This record gives sequence, structure tokens and C-alpha cells, in this order.
Amino acid sequence: MRILAIDDEKLALEALISAIQKAAPGAEIAGFRKSKEALDYAKKMRCDVAFLDVEMRGMNGMELAEELLDRQPKINLIFVTGYSEYASEAFRLRASGYILKPVTPDKVRTELDNLRNPVVDGLKKLRIQTFGNFEVYFENQPLHFTYSKTKELLAYLVDRAGAMCTNGEIAAALWGEEDGEESGHESYLKNLRADLSARMQECGCEAAFIHRRGLLGLVPDMLYCDYFSFLAGAKEVRRNYRGEYMSQYSWAELTHAALDREMGIQADRNE
Repeated sequence: MRILAIDDEKLALEALISAIQKAAPGAEIAGFRKSKEALDYAKKMRCDVAFLDVEMRGMNGMELAEELLDRQPKINLIFVTGYSEYASEAFRLRASGYILKPVTPDKVRTELDNLRNPVVDGLKKLRIQTFGNFEVYFENQPLHFTYSKTKELLAYLVDRAGAMCTNGEIAAALWGEEDGEESGHESYLKNLRADLSARMQECGCEAAFIHRRGLLGLVPDMLYCDYFSFLAGAKEVRRNYRGEYMSQYSWAELTHAALDREMGIQADRNE
């Protein structure tokens, strides 16, 4: 589940995110203090739920809700406020829920258990982690692949962030061969491709996996992945970056270095 949390007060936002994390520990949470940044994120990433403070400077929560609905009509809106008089306006906007402050994990859990638009398909249950080691979870359990290289294939497609990849590019990453070289790995790559396709189908995520003749790719906004949210500008996700990215794969070092530069992290990789 991908959740937006928006409040222009720093401490209030931190409290909201903390309550959501305790109520839904497996969720991907993107927190924002500015409505425009939240809207920019929603343009790039599909979201299931938005917790919105009502009284905010500039664009208030009600105005933001209308903008979010224009972009994502099935998003569940849950308003968070210290006042009850906004309930009728929330109803007009087809809100899923309404929380009176202080926000608690129990209040959040109650609203998540009674969403207006239920989150039920497999896309919402698959979660990809790139910060630290690369890991894939389905329903909060590690996803099993027939071949260990299938997991690396998925990792490479994630690293490419939606770009279509040729068989030659993939062979260069997975086996260290030059792009386009006749490698003898064609049959093995077909097996990896079939394994990945089968796993994505089992998870109900086949729509997020693009496979054409000689090309493979992913649809970023259909998958829950910390790297994709980082690229989309989620500040809470960016704060979770600690200078480690797909640590088990040497080909990920270029992206790793780019992330470090963007976050201002200075590191000597030779130490």
C-alpha cells in the first residue's frame, strides 16, 4: 500500500507518519509539508490513500483533495484535523475517512480497515527494497524465485527505472559481457525471463512487467519501490537513504554514486 501523508507542520507530519507506520508497517509512506510537492509526486506515482491535514498554508487540504482526485479518482482521502466542522465538505469530496487530532495508530488502522476504495489487487502486495540489499517481498514475505539470477534480473530492471532493456544490456550486467556479444546465455536468459514472468503473474503484477521480443522493462508507478519513490521526490523515502543501494550487485554502483551525489554523501568506496 502506498500512502501519502500531508501536513504543513513539521511535528504534526512526523506524528502522522509515525502513527501510519505503526498501523501499517508494510506500507510505503511519502510525507510532504507542501501541497505542490505532494501533487508532483501523485503525478508520477499511483497512490492508494492520502492522509491530509485540512488547515494548511497556501492550498488547504480540501483544495488539495480535489486536485488529487482529478489525478487519481480512486485514491482514498482521509482528512486529519482538530475540528469537526469540515465533515460535510469531506463528505462532498467522497472522503474515505475523517480523523480528529490527536492522530493515533488505532484511529489510522480503523480508517485503513474501512477504505472507500479497497486495496485488493496484487500490485498493492508486492514491495521492492533497494536501499541496503535488494529484496522483494510479497505479502510481507520474501518472494521466492526458481533461479537466484531471476532476482538479479528484476533488480536490474528496477535500476533502469522504466527504461526498456535489451537482452544484450541484461547479459552485460548479469554476466559481465559486452553488449551484443554472443554469450551462450541466451537459453538461460529465456529461463530467467519465464521465471520472472511467472512470479509476477502469481503476485497479480503481470501488468507491471513489460516483455516484448528482445526487450524487458517495468512500469514504475505500478510497483511499490523505495527507489522509484526516491526518484519521484518523496522526502520521507529520501530520509531513509543511508548511503547503501543494492549492495550485493556491482553493476548498481553507478546509480549508487548518483544517489550519493544527490544526497550530498561523501564516501570513499576504496576504503
